[in-house]
Formats: sequence, structure tokens, C-alpha cells
Amino acid sequence: MWCSNPATAMSQPLPRAAVGLGLRRALMDDLLAAPRGDFDFLECAPENWIHVGGPLGARLEALAERHPIACHGLSLSLGGTAALDAVLLAHVATFLQRFHVPLYSEHLSFCSDDGHLHDLLPLPFTGEAVRHTAARIAQVQDILGRRIAVENVSYYLCREQDMDELAFTRAVLAEADCDLLLDINNVYVNACNHGYDADAFIAGLPAERIACLHVAGHQDTASGLKIDTHGAPVDDRVWALLARTCARIGARPALLERDCNFPPYADLRDELRTLRHVLQETGELSHA
Repeated sequence: MWCSNPATAMSQPLPRAAVGLGLRRALMDDLLAAPRGDFDFLECAPENWIHVGGPLGARLEALAERHPIACHGLSLSLGGTAALDAVLLAHVATFLQRFHVPLYSEHLSFCSDDGHLHDLLPLPFTGEAVRHTAARIAQVQDILGRRIAVENVSYYLCREQDMDELAFTRAVLAEADCDLLLDINNVYVNACNHGYDADAFIAGLPAERIACLHVAGHQDTASGLKIDTHGAPVDDRVWALLARTCARIGARPALLERDCNFPPYADLRDELRTLRHVLQETGELSHA
């Protein structure tokens, strides 16, 4: 079982209704120029910033002096079969300590085989996969000396199943003793693509383990398939699902993700304001 590390214990948790934005290099000028109050924290993939120095590294330092930096990993392959990358984990641990990162999350997926696959692939919903993945998450927590959160991912094909996605997610959280980064858009996309009820899925999750929320845009295809792209504005139906979620569980730190097709910063600021409004309004309702 993981135990806390004094170096990571220095990190202050994010406020429950904190609003965040993904730290992307294409947005760097806008993030540095943004007035206080547009967002409360930034989130980056540590793999994209480890060992980055020079002018770009200095700009990251400048942002970290103004805003808490959360981290959302891409490369641990928690459900993979290859040994965990000890070198990468050591670099991640150093990065988390250096920037006093309040929240580190990874994906409930795998992304490597003989090499890195550059995609987040879904796990089979089986008891064997629960035990295997939970053991690796626990190992990561032991190495880092901190609790981590795992994110529910979007998927388009169902692999082996002896349980549904909700039961699988609950089992991993319980066996690994970790938290959940709940991606609202991923729930909506999966619910539409695989024919389940998004609200029922979220209602079935252990609310006490939900550490953070993500929202993002997706693509609607002519065939009806929804594709998680992070390249469009957040859909109104995803905003509505977020509102119902926060009304049920209370406010949580929530992040707007945008990875491509970047609009003018003013458009992102409007979405951040919507996000803040949803968190404040529905968070208050949940405690009424």
C-alpha cells in the first residue's frame, strides 16, 4: 500500500471548484498574458516537459509561479504487460516534486507493447485485467509516494468482457486504492457509441474517489459515431451532463481540454467561464 512522501506532501490540494485549462505550447503566449481569474490551475503531460530548458522551460517556470500545475500522464501504460518504465517514473517523480504538483493522473488504458503505440487503447473488462492493472497502479503509487487518479478513456471497440465498464472501473479503483479523474466527455461519447445511460454510469461511481473532472469537445460523424478529439467546443449535452454530475457529487476541480484546432483565446475564456458557472451553481445545489 502506498504511503505519503514528505516531498509530495508539500503540495496543496486544488480547491474543490477550481477551473483549469490544458497547458499546450500553442497556447503559451495566451496563458502568460491571461489575467488572473481566467483559470485557477493548468494541467500538462509531464512527459512533454521533462528536461525541457531554455526559453520554453523558463516560460513553464513563469506559469508555475502564478498557477498550480497539475499533471496528466500519457505513457505509463498502466494496463500494459511490459514492465513499468522505472526511468520515466523517476523523472516523473522529480517533476512532480519540483513543481509541487497537487494532482497526478494517468489513463486507465495501455499504450505500449514492444514499443510505444502512441494511442490510448482500452483494456478488456475482465477480472484478470482488474487484478493486473490495479497491481501496477499500486506499484506506481508506492514508487511516487502519492495517491494518483486514473481516467476513464473513450473506446470504440469492446474487447473481452466478463463485466461492464462501470463494474470494471469500480473494481480497479477499489483494488488499487486510487482515485478517479472522471472525464465527462468520455462518458458521453462512450454512452452514445455503446448504448448505455451516461447518468446511470456516473451515479454508479464511488463519488468519494472522484478527484477531478475533465470536459472537452468531440466530433460527430455522419455514421453517428462520436469521436473524442479534444478539437472542438464542448457540446451542450456534455455541459448538461457535467451540471447533473456536479449537482449529484458536488463541485470538483475541473479542466477544459483542447489539443488541436485551437480557437482564439477569447473563445476558450468563454468556455472557462461556462465551466466556472456550472461548478459554482451546481456545487451549491448539491449542498442545499
